[in-house]
Amino acid sequence: MQRGIATFTLDYGTCPRWLYAKMVKLGREMVRVLVSEFGPDEFVRRVADPVWFQSLGTVLAFDWNASGLTTILTAALKEAIRSRETDLGIFICGGKGKTSRKTPQEIKNWADKLSLPDECADNLVYNSRMSAKVDNSLVQDGYQIYHHSFFFSKNGSWAVVQQGMNQINVSARRYHWFSENIEDLVCEPHTGIVTAAKRQPSLNLAARDSENTRELSVEFVSSGYRSLMKDIEILRKHSSGLSRMVSVKHKGQQLTFLQLEDTEFKTHPVVCEDFSRSRYLEKILSKVCDIQPENYEQLLSVKGVGPKTIRALALVAEVIYGAEPSYEDPARYSFAHGGKDVTPYAIDRETYDNTISTMSEAVRRSHISPYEKDRAIGRLITRS
Repeated sequence: MQRGIATFTLDYGTCPRWLYAKMVKLGREMVRVLVSEFGPDEFVRRVADPVWFQSLGTVLAFDWNASGLTTILTAALKEAIRSRETDLGIFICGGKGKTSRKTPQEIKNWADKLSLPDECADNLVYNSRMSAKVDNSLVQDGYQIYHHSFFFSKNGSWAVVQQGMNQINVSARRYHWFSENIEDLVCEPHTGIVTAAKRQPSLNLAARDSENTRELSVEFVSSGYRSLMKDIEILRKHSSGLSRMVSVKHKGQQLTFLQLEDTEFKTHPVVCEDFSRSRYLEKILSKVCDIQPENYEQLLSVKGVGPKTIRALALVAEVIYGAEPSYEDPARYSFAHGGKDVTPYAIDRETYDNTISTMSEAVRRSHISPYEKDRAIGRLITRS
């Protein structure tokens, strides 16, 4: 399975009721056949593959290259298996916007119905919460998470499908996780295929190349609040240069009286960061120092630790101690099954054929009309 993140154009508007009803109907049949054929664990694993997920959305008739596929497909699948979750052995929690914040409670509700041990339920909730924190705080690529869905099986396998929005370039990015592929929640946790839409620079503290930054961040909070704040003050000293840059407009032209160059630090433009005095930042740093986390995952898990806290620690590590984190966008230039011009890689015919074959067979075995079956298969072949 390829690793990466998928990026799409941002959708506005709503899905027509008639289309959504059809998606639920066909989705119910597709899930029934796929779970019967491969089992609940394999279904969850395939959901974690962006290509397979995208293909499923295509079969169900939604726009193949739009962000709405993620939110509508997840909602349609959730509705499709309603009241059948226990029989199928798969459970879908969360969704878009306010619904995403209900994910922990939905997981706990299912855990109660299934009589799962408290430890198992807590672990599922923790993984759901941490996946959102990683993609919001460690992968600082300009996309704010607004959709979070958590899939899990009766055997404990789980997958996360979440999507972030970038209103500046009007696009959305989808992040996929799968439990059995993850060795470390804070280091290269994603699975999947990626589409072409990179954003440079992107601070990627979940990259393997950011290991030194993660280790130093833990050391900083372990050294105590006063010691850490001395380093933060150094950052403030350099970032204050931004406020001393005076510019005015004269006869339609921008005149700069003082331009401070950040020549001391080549990796990160420190003057573009605003680390002016913030009671909230200092409060969170004090809290983390008191807790004394043993590792980076524990540091990130502390309530209140977000992108700015993580970035502050990363910049201390870089600017003062020379540990450069990764600024490479974790998205990779890739298409569903490769490209005909061998960019970024030659078409993987086996994967291509297997995807179409699996989806086509599921459609053929579904209890829908022959006309609808032909249309669903036609969409898959045309858009894959």
